[in-house]
Amino acid sequence: MQRTKKFLASRGAILALLALFACAGSSARAQEKSPALSSPNLTKASPGTPVAALRDLLSAACSQSEEGFAKFLTSRNAQSFAHLTAAARVALMKRLVLLDEPGKPSVTTNEAGRPTVRCEGPALATEMRIGGPVTEDNLAFLPLEIRNAADRSAVTNNNDDASPDAREIQIGLVHDSGGWKLLSVGLLLLDLPSLEIEWNRASMDQNERDAIRTLKEVAKAIETYRRTYTKLPGSLSNLGPPAKGASTSAAAGLVDAELAAGSKSGYTFRYVIVGASAVGAPARYALAATPLVYGTTGRRSFFVDENGFIHGADRQGALAGPSDPRVE
Repeated sequence: MQRTKKFLASRGAILALLALFACAGSSARAQEKSPALSSPNLTKASPGTPVAALRDLLSAACSQSEEGFAKFLTSRNAQSFAHLTAAARVALMKRLVLLDEPGKPSVTTNEAGRPTVRCEGPALATEMRIGGPVTEDNLAFLPLEIRNAADRSAVTNNNDDASPDAREIQIGLVHDSGGWKLLSVGLLLLDLPSLEIEWNRASMDQNERDAIRTLKEVAKAIETYRRTYTKLPGSLSNLGPPAKGASTSAAAGLVDAELAAGSKSGYTFRYVIVGASAVGAPARYALAATPLVYGTTGRRSFFVDENGFIHGADRQGALAGPSDPRVE
C-alpha cells in the first residue's frame, strides 16, 4: 500500500514536467527526412525504429545515464542538456520514469514485438509499455503507459486493457541526425534551451534561499562558539567537525565540513573578525556570502550586519554590505 501511495504521488511529477514544457513556447526546427518511414517494421522494436529508440531512451532515464539519454536528444537539446546543472539533468530523466533514485532497467517484449521497460528502483518499480507508433513524414508518435509494477491487476503481454492506476501519455519522436530523437511529451514540445533558462533561474532562487539560511546557521554557530570558548573563532574552519575525538576550539563541530571549508549550495562564505582594539573594545565579525559563479549559481550577494540582520543585493558577484536592502 505504501509503495502504491508513493507511485500515485510520483505520477504528479509528470505534470510538473509538462508544465515546464508549456513554458517553452517554442516550435521545433525542421528536421531531416527519414528514408525508413515506410517500413512495416517501424511498429516493432527493431534496430533503428521509433519503438527501439523510445525503449533505449527510457532505459537510459531509468539508470540515470546522462550519456545514454543525451543520444536521444536533438542536437540543440543535447547542447542545452549538457549545460544544465547536474541536478536538473537528473530531474529531467527521473520525471520520465517517475522514480527518484537510479533504477535497473530490464525489457520484455510481447508477441507483437512491443516492449515493456521495467525500472527497478531501491524502493519502487515502474513499468512502461510502449504502444505502436503513428508515423508521418519524419515524425513518430507513440503511446506510453506508465504504471506501478506492484499493481498485479495491470496489463499482461496478452491483454491490451490498461491498468486502473496507469497513466498514458503520448511521446513524440523526430528523425534527426540519423536517428530518432525525443521531440515532445504529450502535445508539448521539449525545448531544453528555454527550459535551461527556467531551471537555472529556479536553481539560483533556491541557492539564494539556501545562502540566507546558511548565513543564519553560521551566525548562530559563531555565537555558540563565543559562549563556549569566550572568544570568536579565527576562521570558519574552527567551526567544522574534528578529524577525530571530541570537539575543541580548533574544530568545534558546529557546522559541516563543506561549510567549514567556505562554500555550500553554490555560494562562497567569508568570515573576518573586525572591531577589536587595544583599549578593550569587544571583537565583532563580518559575515558575507557571494555566488560561486555569478549568474549561474546565484545573483544576489549577502551580508550580515552587527545586529544580525541580513542585507542583500545584486552586486555582480562582488561583496554586499550594510547599506544594501535587508532581505528579511
